[in-house]
Amino acid sequence: MAVRTRTDTGTGARTGGPDGRGGLRIVRLANFVTPTSGGLRTALDRLGRGYLAAGHEPVLVVPGATASDRRTEQGRIVTLPGPVLPGTCGYRVLADRRRVARLLDELAPDRIEVSDRTTLRWTGEWARRARVPSVMVSHETADGVLRTWGVPPALAARAADRLNRRTAWAFARIVCTTEWAEREFVRIGARNVVRAPLGVDLDHCRPDRRDAALRARYAAGERVLLLLCSRLSVEKRPGTALDALEELRAAGVAAALVVAGDGPLRGALERRARERRLPVRFAGHLADREALADLQAAADVCLAPGPAETFGLSALEALACGTPVVVSASSALPEVVGTAGVAAADTPAAFASGVQSLLAVPETVRRRAARARAEGFAWDRSVAAFLHAHDALPGPEVLVSGVPGDPGASGVPGVPGASGAFGASGVLGALGAPGASGVLGTPGAPEAPGVPGVPGAPEVLGVPGAFVPEEPRR
Repeated sequence: MAVRTRTDTGTGARTGGPDGRGGLRIVRLANFVTPTSGGLRTALDRLGRGYLAAGHEPVLVVPGATASDRRTEQGRIVTLPGPVLPGTCGYRVLADRRRVARLLDELAPDRIEVSDRTTLRWTGEWARRARVPSVMVSHETADGVLRTWGVPPALAARAADRLNRRTAWAFARIVCTTEWAEREFVRIGARNVVRAPLGVDLDHCRPDRRDAALRARYAAGERVLLLLCSRLSVEKRPGTALDALEELRAAGVAAALVVAGDGPLRGALERRARERRLPVRFAGHLADREALADLQAAADVCLAPGPAETFGLSALEALACGTPVVVSASSALPEVVGTAGVAAADTPAAFASGVQSLLAVPETVRRRAARARAEGFAWDRSVAAFLHAHDALPGPEVLVSGVPGDPGASGVPGVPGASGAFGASGVLGALGAPGASGVLGTPGAPEAPGVPGVPGAPEVLGVPGAFVPEEPRR
């Protein structure tokens, strides 16, 4: 995507950026963002701060109970009224297309970045008509979410493929945070996929926050303190944590569990803990970042049982605090935690076994390994990768090559163990990365028309070489 600037039209557009240095107005749209939401809210906040620091003008558009427009440390946040989605404990969506379209017209963005595939996919077509380069950030896998809701795998895959073809056609680029998240787009042959990892605040999440008194208070006399940081909803599989605790106690491991999070399943989980007489403390949503980081550092092992997680920020935060994690082998988290955690099958027994294997490692060794893994995921690397997806990097000094302790990462903007542009052989490999193979997520695909930035590719959206897949049948 070529960098574009706009002249002042009286509708909010301007020449160059907000500081006169050519920064871009990047309008970001998202649903399911509330004061008590987790990973998505954190990612939007940190990316917005990074865009600002790089000289751009981020504008975040989210749903809420009432309209508002305010300036924050992550940039401007515009809230539009949106209805509550039933069964989600307060999550709202942007459902008024006309109002959103009017706002987009007024904002006159240089880029749009959309973090939703439910009510906002149409904004890709708005961007196409407005000749604005667009990015869709895939924060979840469609087939993974469908499977967690009980849809048979084959049917889930077919439905996801249909949705993803439309998504890949509608947007100039699809950003995935892990190789696991890319797979459903690679499966349909999408060639406009790039990878950009999320990150963690390494200054805030630190092992030295570990406090023996806090740990003792939460452990309540038990030898092992487990932690679940998760929204308590069906797709997160929080019940696995309680069942794993029961397995451990049956095996003679004196363990207790703290649940940090809230959601529609909380009542049922509390009843289960009472009926089974399990030592579980439900802390609810911890809005205080200090308190959450202290708890993450105090735990001995963190559990992340969600089988459809595409990244898992809370697990990464636990690693940064020195706490190893047992993760679902069905999710993207094994590639995030690496050898600093254990990938377990989606059964209570497997999670209990994973906990025991981590506890068998000396505490200093396992905590040092957890922190070392997290240090490959600083937010500045994530910001650089996302801005690269927008062709909005201010200069080569922003790129970070390699990850400490990960020899496989050479010239990669912040993806541990990966090779090639955006951290994956086969992702943007044709864009001048020496030795890279594959094009935009399709390993081994030849350079061909329709590849972003490749000479001879058609111009779409006013962007030389921008790729747009064949329009799906309606």
